[in-house]
Amino acid sequence: MINGGKNMSDCSSCPSHGKCGNDSGTCGVKNNPLNKVKHVIGVMSGKGGVGKSTVSAMLAKELKKKGYSVGLLDADVTGPSAGRLMGLAGERAYAQNNMIIPVENKDGIKVISLNFMIEDENQPVVWRGAMLSSCVTQFWNETLWGDIDFLIVDMPPGTGDVSLTVMQSIPLTGVVMVSIPQDMVSMIVNKSINMTKMLKVPVLGVVENMSYILCPHCGEKISLHEKSSVDDFLHINNIELLGELPTDISVANMANNGDDQIKEEIAKEFTSITDKVLAKIK
Repeated sequence: MINGGKNMSDCSSCPSHGKCGNDSGTCGVKNNPLNKVKHVIGVMSGKGGVGKSTVSAMLAKELKKKGYSVGLLDADVTGPSAGRLMGLAGERAYAQNNMIIPVENKDGIKVISLNFMIEDENQPVVWRGAMLSSCVTQFWNETLWGDIDFLIVDMPPGTGDVSLTVMQSIPLTGVVMVSIPQDMVSMIVNKSINMTKMLKVPVLGVVENMSYILCPHCGEKISLHEKSSVDDFLHINNIELLGELPTDISVANMANNGDDQIKEEIAKEFTSITDKVLAKIK
């Protein structure tokens, strides 16, 4: 990793300038004057295996399709998957003038992930919390993001060290929560929602993944869970359902073939999800 961090700027270059309410003397956010990131959106779940990284990649791609300049920061250091999801498996990042240069995919989305810095993507990352947190802060303030409209942060599951570091060291505009319609998962996601409230980070809404399956013959939506439990979850937390995504092989295969083969109805649903996120920010 790069050992830099000297050229940090004041609040004037922060995406949350004038909106966060934090005291500049005690704020833990450091901003690099070489970067101008307008909005930072975290994607969080509280639990692994619910499709958080897939939602992060789809959100980044959809924003790019809408004409925005976009970056994707893979903060899930021990389980990085952004490279594959963005069609960049086997690529390598490099350093230039004490800055990390992100890798760009075919769509022009800038991506940084620890997998770009290790020889074998199957190699485990056996680090303690302090090193994991340091890696994430370097991905924010020592990567040359340049002038971009949106930076999507694929956060790790849970409410541990790295999630805390992201919320305290990166000026998040808001967080998109990813859940599945299952009571146990909802309980765990509740913990993440309560964490955002404690740290005064806005929750933009919830994407419910694996919500239903599509009949391969007629296209009918077949629900896998009771709708009432989902409604209760949204009501208790006073948050909006941004959209529902199905369990579908075209989404599951995104790491192999990108989003080019995602079914049209699923792509339309994610366009709607992205529009709602943009409306929340604006």
